[in-house]
Amino acid sequence: MDPRRRSATLRGEPVLLTVIEFDLLATLIREVGIVLTRQQLLDRVWGVEFIGDEHVVDVHMAHLRRKLGDDASRPSFIETVRGVGYRFREAS
Repeated sequence: MDPRRRSATLRGEPVLLTVIEFDLLATLIREVGIVLTRQQLLDRVWGVEFIGDEHVVDVHMAHLRRKLGDDASRPSFIETVRGVGYRFREAS
């Protein structure tokens, strides 16, 4: 990921992300290994003024995972922590 250029690559290939998807990914990567709640993600990506359903995060996360080729049941990158939120996996 290159935040200054707002670009992302996976295995040398560009990953075309929307503004929200990029910001979600950047937020998760900045806090690698830390679980972020939907509300924390909303506040950081959409802004604290956002009014709406927090499950909008789930929809955008599904799109992001699809673009990364990440399987939610066996994630390589983004883990769901049931009942809490999401975290970017630490490299093993």
